[in-house]
Amino acid sequence: MIYAENILLCIAVPLLISLLFIRGSARRYAAAFLLGMLVCLLAAYISGYLNLVTGMGENDAAIFISPMVEELMKLMPLLFFLVMFDPEDRTLTMLSVAIGAGFATYENCCYLLTSGAESLSYVLIRGLAVGVMHIVSILALSIWFIAAKRLRAFSFPAVVGGLSPAMVFHALYNLLVSEPGVSRVIGYILPLMTAAALCALYRKLPSLLS
Repeated sequence: MIYAENILLCIAVPLLISLLFIRGSARRYAAAFLLGMLVCLLAAYISGYLNLVTGMGENDAAIFISPMVEELMKLMPLLFFLVMFDPEDRTLTMLSVAIGAGFATYENCCYLLTSGAESLSYVLIRGLAVGVMHIVSILALSIWFIAAKRLRAFSFPAVVGGLSPAMVFHALYNLLVSEPGVSRVIGYILPLMTAAALCALYRKLPSLLS
């Protein structure tokens, strides 16, 4: 048994102190990173409650419940930044990456404390597959929002339209890695391939929307 709140406190305190000494984009990144860890904990509470209420098994909950809850929770701070501060495009993508990285970092810490860190392959998988998956899902959402803003189509349907593929992508990853074999290998590779595609798309985004 681990105490998730204590883990969050241990990681968050140094970052909170660092906010006193940094400014600009570094401060925004650190704050968004902290928010990512916080929403990870809240998502775990909600997912655990829904899992208990529905009576689903661990694998079913990971496929049907966790993706919806976690992607919705990651969306909340990003949407708050977008609506309240109307940040520049690069700032929005930076904030999305920070939220995803904070979420993934905290989740990985909890899993490693639960399962141990003796296996290097397991540690690499957690970092390169699960960690990247959380980043690319919210990064794709921020790119979608940028495109919607530039095309003056940002609205509630646009938010739902961007959130739904993020949930499906997350659920697809969990489904692929739920069984051993070729599907699990494909699942582990999927986030890195998606990250490469998003990097190329983000570089071409201004020309595509001009």
